[in-house]
Amino acid sequence: MELHPHEVEILKALKEKKIAEEVAEESGLGQDAVMRASSWLSTKGLVEIERKVTEEVSLGKEGKEYSEKGLPERQIIGRVTGIFSPDERIKTLENGGILLDDIRSWIGKGSTCYEHADDRGKWTVVHWDISQEQFNIAIGWLRRKNQAEFKKEGDETYIKIINSELTNDERLLIKLRNEGKVDVIDLSRKEEEGLNLLKQRKNVIEINERKEIFIETTEKGNALRKKLLDEKIKPSVSQLTPDLLISGEWKNVEFRGYDAEIYVSPKCAAKKHPLQRAIDQIRDIFLEMGFTEVSGPLIESAFWNFDALFQPQDHPARDMHDTFYLKNPKSVEIPEFDRLKERIKETHENGGDTGSTGWGGKWDEKVARKTLLRTHTTAVTARYLATLDKDALPKKIFCIGKTFRNEAIDYKHLPEFYQVEGIVADEEVNFKNLLGILKRFYDEMGFEKIRFRPAYFPYTEMSVEPEAYLESRGEWVELGGAGIFREEVVKPLLGFSCPVLAWGLGLDRVIAMKLGLEDIRELYKSDLDWLRKAAVSKQ
Repeated sequence: MELHPHEVEILKALKEKKIAEEVAEESGLGQDAVMRASSWLSTKGLVEIERKVTEEVSLGKEGKEYSEKGLPERQIIGRVTGIFSPDERIKTLENGGILLDDIRSWIGKGSTCYEHADDRGKWTVVHWDISQEQFNIAIGWLRRKNQAEFKKEGDETYIKIINSELTNDERLLIKLRNEGKVDVIDLSRKEEEGLNLLKQRKNVIEINERKEIFIETTEKGNALRKKLLDEKIKPSVSQLTPDLLISGEWKNVEFRGYDAEIYVSPKCAAKKHPLQRAIDQIRDIFLEMGFTEVSGPLIESAFWNFDALFQPQDHPARDMHDTFYLKNPKSVEIPEFDRLKERIKETHENGGDTGSTGWGGKWDEKVARKTLLRTHTTAVTARYLATLDKDALPKKIFCIGKTFRNEAIDYKHLPEFYQVEGIVADEEVNFKNLLGILKRFYDEMGFEKIRFRPAYFPYTEMSVEPEAYLESRGEWVELGGAGIFREEVVKPLLGFSCPVLAWGLGLDRVIAMKLGLEDIRELYKSDLDWLRKAAVSKQ
């Protein structure tokens, strides 16, 4: 078995189970080198690595102060039971108690020392030096630890100490003062009880994790270790260097081979989210087909989202059950509104000069000015269409962006999703050209089974819905809508008649199918394992 020089040094140093720091010291290697080489030895079955995490307790800011002066309740015990100098006389009642107000009156009057025995039989100094807040805390803890009785005598309350022995939390406080740090696992049962009490006080103790890594040879590793110690092993190198050639040392070294069977943990390089990569691929497909990309706002007016597309103002799709209307902002700027509103109004009411009868009724400008989250990116292409004239034709544009609909969430519907929208404005195009563009797009996306089903949309005629077959579910899934814009859409916006091919395709559904996902919600789950394993190449 080929061994790296670092692996050899570590095996030689492992007479018994040791922590990584000891191995580094004995082998003369750095900590990083020890861990790398130990990992290699582990994959070869020569060592076992054990990671142990322990909690370490030490004194906090207030804990250091309390370890010297005593806990606030210990200071009161010392005040009540201690030896007082003549100028510190406090009235003691017949029952052995002391008035609480007398104790309180000494707050802020300087520092006085009292003594008590600690758990090692020594005398520990306790300082009387507490604040009003600490005094109140002390009274609470004396009650809680049953160290004092509090009774009323008339209008006054007196305190009588009934247990002045050190409690478990005080004993642990003294131990931490003497030893600095203590492992939680090494605490006795009583010390654990004291720890639980100290945890309930702020800034008294600190608990930190300490990580230790233990390395030990396996039976196989120990046998190899003995062999290494008994035999003289030539130094080995991984590559021939100029220094080895010049010095002639290449004759005295062993050249290591590569072990192709060693397990190497997979490395997850940084990469784009699969959804973003697919969007970039879709963008490339349309750019390669000669299209120009455009964009528009997420917050749109009903005018561009519905009215300009000849969608009647009483159409069910405009209902709040399908569309997210906004209270704020109440209005947005509507480009070209003053120029186009009369054309749109006439087209809706009576067909205008399009040869249509329109929808009838009265077109309401207030309804057209409502703000909403755009329900499709067709609003973007409608805006763009209104800026064209005959000299600009032919024109091919597309838009990729977020759209919003008040949908019930299921495996193929989300209230927020990506859509790719496109139009081809050209006096020579026809419905066959539209199907050809869509077929090429889905071919480039890698779909094998595509069909087109006749459909109805308010703003296209003829209309079609492309569908892809989902093998895992055994059904055809609708991917979007497409058609040729109606005269009632084109003529008010362009000012003249012209065939305009248009489509709006839901990308989330397409991308989920391309990635082999049955549920589009999986695209947005924070599944790091899936994200790391997702392929980065085009499928």
